[in-house]
Amino acid sequence: MMRRRSLLGALPLVALATRARAAEKTLRFGTASEGGSFMVYAIGFMDAMRAVDPILEIRAVPTKGTSENAPKLEAGEIDIGMVSGEVAHELFEGVGREKTKLKIVVAMYAAPGMFAVRADSRFRSITDLKGARVVWNEKGSGIATQASYLMSGLGLDMDRDFEALYPESRMDGAKMVIDGRAAALWGAGLRWPGFIELANGYVGARFVVPSAGEIKTVLAKHPFLREMSVPAGLYRGQANALKTVGTWSYLLARDGLDDDIGYRLANDLYRIEKAGTLSRLLVESTVQNTLASLPGTDMLQPGVMRFYKEKGLLQ
Repeated sequence: MMRRRSLLGALPLVALATRARAAEKTLRFGTASEGGSFMVYAIGFMDAMRAVDPILEIRAVPTKGTSENAPKLEAGEIDIGMVSGEVAHELFEGVGREKTKLKIVVAMYAAPGMFAVRADSRFRSITDLKGARVVWNEKGSGIATQASYLMSGLGLDMDRDFEALYPESRMDGAKMVIDGRAAALWGAGLRWPGFIELANGYVGARFVVPSAGEIKTVLAKHPFLREMSVPAGLYRGQANALKTVGTWSYLLARDGLDDDIGYRLANDLYRIEKAGTLSRLLVESTVQNTLASLPGTDMLQPGVMRFYKEKGLLQ
């Protein structure tokens, strides 16, 4: 009897010790630089995780975004990281390299790409912008990579057919268009910070997207891209919905990440989704969007796949 009481009395301490060990396992999260959608998403993601799973310790690792997150994930220097859809495509397909072993945790958000110009400018089409000074954002960034695919789909070269600008800080792009140092800013995503700043400027913004014919041409050359819509009223002065092309950005996990961690992340996000408490920053990070955007189910992190199958979300 005394032995049984001792064991029962020890159970809470065992549970506390287990929770303490779990808390010590810090998940390293590759984020991004200021001024882009990735950093906004990272803040929302970490806030949501703290609210639903405070025992899971996540440490933000500041990076330059996709251009650093992908190699850091492959080197095992971070555990999860945000990667743009175009770069994820190159990783999964092995474009110019071996296919990656990185896996998808969740689709972050759709990233429709387009130009923004001053509302008082003459630029109304991509053809109008040929030869003009265009801010493509940091060289090698996910947004610049997206632009290169869309331009090549139209038979254009970012550096040869435009006067290309690659500022070191993503915070500079909108200012360069507002003060006239550049004619256009390329960006991607819904409520992209650079576009918000430009649209809210004293002159306002106009958005330039490919025509219906140009969209077909781009998709024929790069089928992994998707036709996407930008809802009306998303930015000040944007009266009409816009059609363009883009991809889904992903939260990726390094090869060898503990499957129980992947399962836990999927479970946490699903709990938030089912409770209807996904913030506006995470509203697109749903199971449905993740499964619909997947290049293939084998690209899901194994723990995430196990969770989806247990819940009957994936056959």
